[in-house]
Amino acid sequence: MNVESMQAISWKTGFFAFTFVALASLTACSTTASQNQAQAPNTTTTEANDKQQMNHGGGMHHGSSMNHSMDLGPADEYYDLRFIDGMRLHHQGAIAMAKEAEQKSQRREIKSLARNIIVSQNREENELLRKWRQAWYPKASAEPVAYGGEGKPVAPMSKEQQKSMKMLEDLGSADAEFDMRFMNAMIVHHEGAVEMAKDALSKSKRPEIKQLAQEIRTSQQTEIDQMKKWRQAWYNK
Repeated sequence: MNVESMQAISWKTGFFAFTFVALASLTACSTTASQNQAQAPNTTTTEANDKQQMNHGGGMHHGSSMNHSMDLGPADEYYDLRFIDGMRLHHQGAIAMAKEAEQKSQRREIKSLARNIIVSQNREENELLRKWRQAWYPKASAEPVAYGGEGKPVAPMSKEQQKSMKMLEDLGSADAEFDMRFMNAMIVHHEGAVEMAKDALSKSKRPEIKQLAQEIRTSQQTEIDQMKKWRQAWYNK
């Protein structure tokens, strides 16, 4: 599949309808003791799978196609935990691909971009998202959760669901086309993060989440634009 066709696929028409739910009530940083005791309903992974529809292509260098619709659910009491769980997994995928690019790319521009992704997204995942989750949802399961649908609000996310949320692509060998594959994969990956950030800006009530979402939206859109320029200059794509 060529790059133009891949870019034409709208994030709003689908990759996997994916929603997350919290195991504790959404509160301010000073969560009360009674709210900290909130427990999630018991729902099995199998039940969640009945509600989760995902389609994730193979390696980007093999010409996979992608559809993606990020839906973190309504602006309810569970929204911020759904955003945190989704963005942490998404960051993990970006970091893994960036580490691979740092090792395999021969271009200093790609190596520098990869290093920036690793540093910035590690900070967001570990210093912000992980700590907020621990502070705001101390009773939540260590595993990310998924939305099971009406009447089944909470279910543990399956390993396959977690893998799909990371959007981790097989970038292939360190050949002449490696940088093209990396940029193709990372552009699509960043677009997912931008959509999630836009969703958080409109739905979250926490200033911390809104500030991070704005930073993600701005920084990753800048990187998308830069990669598109490099792709045109280096590969005429």
